[in-house]
Amino acid sequence: MQNTRLNNLFDAIASRLGQWFLNPWRRLSLLIISFLFGFFVGNAVSTTAGQRGFLDIVVAAFLVVLTEFTSRIFYSQSFLSRRSLWVDSLNFLKVGFIYSLFLEAFKLGS
Repeated sequence: MQNTRLNNLFDAIASRLGQWFLNPWRRLSLLIISFLFGFFVGNAVSTTAGQRGFLDIVVAAFLVVLTEFTSRIFYSQSFLSRRSLWVDSLNFLKVGFIYSLFLEAFKLGS
């Protein structure tokens, strides 16, 4: 790409955000927010997919493929290398999503 002012602006914003999230407390807070957002998405998906009732199997298959794809992204890197922030936040989002679906299943089973 060309070295335009807009590209320089986006590069500067991305580098400053990267430096800002190097603080461990900010990183932890972003990971907790992504976990809670995944929990919210899981609740929203389970209630909206259960309302119609005729696409349950298709939605469940899509969600399984989506969670497996995010697991493949997270676990494909080497264990000792430091993971990037977006991969960690994607994994926390997935964990919150799966946790929410388990809680919904326990509520329906009881």
